[in-house]
Amino acid sequence: MSLRRFASPTLALLLVASTAAPALSQTPMDPLDARDARRLDKMEQVVRELRSIVFQGRDSGKPVVVQPAETDYQLQELTRRMSDLEQSLTRVNGQLETSNHDLALARRDLEALKAQNQALDARAKALEQQLTALAPPPPAPGADLSAGAAGPAAGPPATASETFSLARQAFMAGDYAAAEAGFQDYVSRYNASPKAPEALYWLGKTQTQRSGWAEAAGSYIGAIRGWPQTAWAPDAVVELSRALIQLKKPADACQTLGELARRYPKAPAAVQARAKTAATQAKCAA
Repeated sequence: MSLRRFASPTLALLLVASTAAPALSQTPMDPLDARDARRLDKMEQVVRELRSIVFQGRDSGKPVVVQPAETDYQLQELTRRMSDLEQSLTRVNGQLETSNHDLALARRDLEALKAQNQALDARAKALEQQLTALAPPPPAPGADLSAGAAGPAAGPPATASETFSLARQAFMAGDYAAAEAGFQDYVSRYNASPKAPEALYWLGKTQTQRSGWAEAAGSYIGAIRGWPQTAWAPDAVVELSRALIQLKKPADACQTLGELARRYPKAPAAVQARAKTAATQAKCAA
């Protein structure tokens, strides 16, 4: 506001205040309580500020603009910011509690999964030991594998590739005895070969042909150990379940078929159809 609009009322107020002051000081008054004293102090502060403004305008000759005090606004702004901060902290605490809850659930599920895997491994090892006890001991290296059957052609010792190929040819020709002898020879001599698991799979197929269910189950278990991602692995799982059914172990057969769906969800349709037939024979729960 300008000095011209403000000076006259203000000067009048100051004259009244200055004139009334001696009179007030001479008039006896009752003692003021604390609230009245504070009000009087505030009024005196306002009068001093007004006098300062008037004298400033008089000395400078410039319009005087009275700015409102910012203390209350700053306090309100500070209070608002503190309230926003408290709300933000509340949200963060809620998110942390939710995250901790989810983490606890994930840890519990992980522990349950670990326990389930350990139980499955223990059952697989126990089953393998049982099958190993039922299976006859493998022939000693160098033994005559062609006794009672036409084995691979006589001659110098074949290489690993040749041994596998000859055994496979015998199987495809329907000479399962020769195929079994050839794959058994391969497993005995080249058990560290990358094709050893596949040789065990074909060995199990030949043993299945003569209803050697215990030996076949042991071969299939060795073939699918580690759940290899190969074309023959899903069929090996189904063949293992069929052997277990013949060994009067339907629960183990159902568990094996469950692993087929989990480990090989994209198994060929023909393999899945045979798996359904085996599940029906074992009376697996749906």
